[in-house]
Amino acid sequence: MYDRILLPTDGSESMTTVYEHAADIAARRDATVHALYVVDDRAFLTLDDEMRADVAAQLRATGEEAVAAAADRLARAGVETTTEIREGNPADVILAVAAEADVDLVTMGTHGDEYRSNIIGSVSRQVVLESAVPVLTVNVAVGEE
Repeated sequence: MYDRILLPTDGSESMTTVYEHAADIAARRDATVHALYVVDDRAFLTLDDEMRADVAAQLRATGEEAVAAAADRLARAGVETTTEIREGNPADVILAVAAEADVDLVTMGTHGDEYRSNIIGSVSRQVVLESAVPVLTVNVAVGEE
C-alpha cells in the first residue's frame, strides 16, 4: 500500500518526530522515503537582485543539511532514502513532487492550528486539501514553546 513516501523537511529539530513516523511506516512496509527540501522562492520577493544569489546559496546549503539529516536518520532505521532540493512555493512543489514521484503517502510536520494558518494558510493545510494521496501530518509544535 505504501511503497513510496514523500517526506518534506525544513531541517528543524522538531522534524525528529516526523522522521520517526516516516521511518516506522517505511520499515514496516519496505518502502522508500523521498526526503524533499523546498527553497521558498517567495523569500526573494523583497531582496535586491545582487543579494538573491547569496541568499539562494545559503538556503540551498540549509536544504543540503536538512535532507542529509533526514537521510541519515532514516538510514539508521534501515530505510532506503532518496533526497532532492527544489525551489518554489513549498506547497506547490510538494504536490508536484508527490505526483511526479508517484508517491503513496506524504508524511510532514505541521505547527498545529495557529491563528496565522487560518489567515494566510499553511503549507501542510494546502497539501492536505489538494493532495491526491493520503497525507500524515505530525504536530511538531508540541513542546516548542
